[in-house]
Amino acid sequence: MTPTRVKVCMLGSFAVGKTSLVQRYVKSLFSERYQTTIGVQIDKKELVIDGRPLTIMLWDLYGEDEFQKLSASFLRGAHGAFFVADGTRAQSVDHALELAERFAPDLGDGPRILLVNKHDLAAQWEVRDETLARLRAKGWLVLCTSAKDGENVERAFELLARAMLERESD
Repeated sequence: MTPTRVKVCMLGSFAVGKTSLVQRYVKSLFSERYQTTIGVQIDKKELVIDGRPLTIMLWDLYGEDEFQKLSASFLRGAHGAFFVADGTRAQSVDHALELAERFAPDLGDGPRILLVNKHDLAAQWEVRDETLARLRAKGWLVLCTSAKDGENVERAFELLARAMLERESD
C-alpha cells in the first residue's frame, strides 16, 4: 500500500520550540542550543496509523516577529497545522491565535492543534489554566508539550495524523 503523503506546517513566534518539537518527534533528540530557523526546514516521518501508511512532511517555518512576516505561500497544500506557543511567554499564545486567524483561508479546513510548549518549565509558566480551558471551550484542541522531555509530543502528532486521515476518507 502506497503511503498517503501529507504536509504539516509548524507556526508560531520565535523560540517557542517548533524546531525542537520536530526534532523530538522525527529523531527523538533534544538540544539545549537554540537554532534560529531561516525560511523553512522540511523533515519527513513515516508511520502507520490504524494499518494505513502515512508520510508526514513537516514544514518547520521560521518564527514570525515584528520585522519578518510569514508568507502564505509556505502554507500552500498543507493538510494540517500546529500552532506552537511557549507556556513561559503568554503573548506567544496570543500570537499563535493571530496566526491561526490570519492564515485560516490559506489552511482551509485542515485540522489544527495548539501546542503550548515548554511544560517542563511549568513553574515558570505565564499561561494560565483558565486560558487553556477558554480556548478548549472555543473548540481548540490544546496540548501542553515538552520537547525537552517528550511530554505529549508523540500524542500530538498522532492526533493530527488521525484527524488528517479521517478528513481524507470523508
